[in-house]
Amino acid sequence: MSASTLSRRHRIRRAALTVALTTCLGAALASCSDEAEPAAGQSAASPAADARLARLAQQAADTGSLGVIVRVDTGDGKPVEIAKQAAWTKDDHRLAAGDRFRVGSNTKTVTATLVLQQVAQQRISLDDTVEKWLPGLVEGGEHITVRMLLNHTSGLGDFLLTPQFLPSLTGQEKRTWTPRELLAITPQQGPPTEPGETYSYSNANYEALGLILEKATGSSLAELIEQKITKPLGMTDSYLATDAEWDTGENSDNEHVTGYEPDAARLKKILSATVDLPDGVGFVGADRPGHNVDTSAIDPSWSWAAGGMVSTAADWQTFLTALNSGELLPEPQLKHMRTTVDAPEEGGGYGLGLMRVDTVCGTVWGHTGGLPGYSSEIYTDATGTRSVAVFTSTNFGIKEEKAATANKALVEAATCQMLGKPQPAHSPAG
Repeated sequence: MSASTLSRRHRIRRAALTVALTTCLGAALASCSDEAEPAAGQSAASPAADARLARLAQQAADTGSLGVIVRVDTGDGKPVEIAKQAAWTKDDHRLAAGDRFRVGSNTKTVTATLVLQQVAQQRISLDDTVEKWLPGLVEGGEHITVRMLLNHTSGLGDFLLTPQFLPSLTGQEKRTWTPRELLAITPQQGPPTEPGETYSYSNANYEALGLILEKATGSSLAELIEQKITKPLGMTDSYLATDAEWDTGENSDNEHVTGYEPDAARLKKILSATVDLPDGVGFVGADRPGHNVDTSAIDPSWSWAAGGMVSTAADWQTFLTALNSGELLPEPQLKHMRTTVDAPEEGGGYGLGLMRVDTVCGTVWGHTGGLPGYSSEIYTDATGTRSVAVFTSTNFGIKEEKAATANKALVEAATCQMLGKPQPAHSPAG
């Protein structure tokens, strides 16, 4: 879920480990040919820039990302949509830019938006304590505020790699977890810090926020998402997953992306420098080439308010554009959302469910996400006019050095193109 352990910007090991455990499409990119590079000062939205972005996407797929969807919307014309994949993955599914995807911790931005809507209506205060809303449920809740949950300064650890939960994360144990059960196994942050002192990403914060939302409104989280976000914005391919099944959605032509992760032996090797995985721990799924397994059927419902949403690149850009342009929140609440604490591991700062990422081409706002088989980065400019989404059909698999380098180059190039800046000259495949 953006999650730290599940996204390229989230580290596998930290006290608050997050969830995380982000082909040219027909006529949308008819110019996907090996054209000359854009000259200095040439528009980043030129056919040559589009073609170069497509080559970077294919290189990332072939290097270890396996499947890549890129969608760049500059707000002044038809978006650039790219779908590229490693050759062997086509036997499982032919990737398309409109395919549904588990967006993981990007869900946190939706949850935070819902909370801030309630703040605007004075049903919830950012200074309310967790104990006020969830008495006896969170240790030390009398000292933790809603604001601290939103910006990950609560002092709570994460449940992701606990012995109780790890088998569910990998799919080795099929169990339906409730938010209350997950909060009950959430460990102390290590090293311990007092509430409000230090940023440390934790999915437990957003499990608690989901419960607070439901108590404050009398509606389920899924109902709130539909009523306040997806239905008003016309996000017909977006929903909160309640089990491992993929809904068909209103657009039946939009299939879902197949997600992959390294098998147990390869996973242990990848993570050996940061995590000492117990022997035999690995993702459950059908064996695929390159020591990969298909993780598409691993149940993500545990991630809930922290990372349970399914969406498409176009749908999520619609949401993030509406948010950052001021359509979903009054100005004071959007200002609160963009008030950040230092979060260098996220590339900048973390606000109230919203990341500020300082890229080589400028500052962007959004979030990252990850679940087994799915990693994503989705951003807009400060005005919400321009947006970019990069989806990758593996998460742990892009932690290998070559894969990480190629994926980073792709995200940088796509973000720069979204901002109307020349793509970084150091990116490979130029």
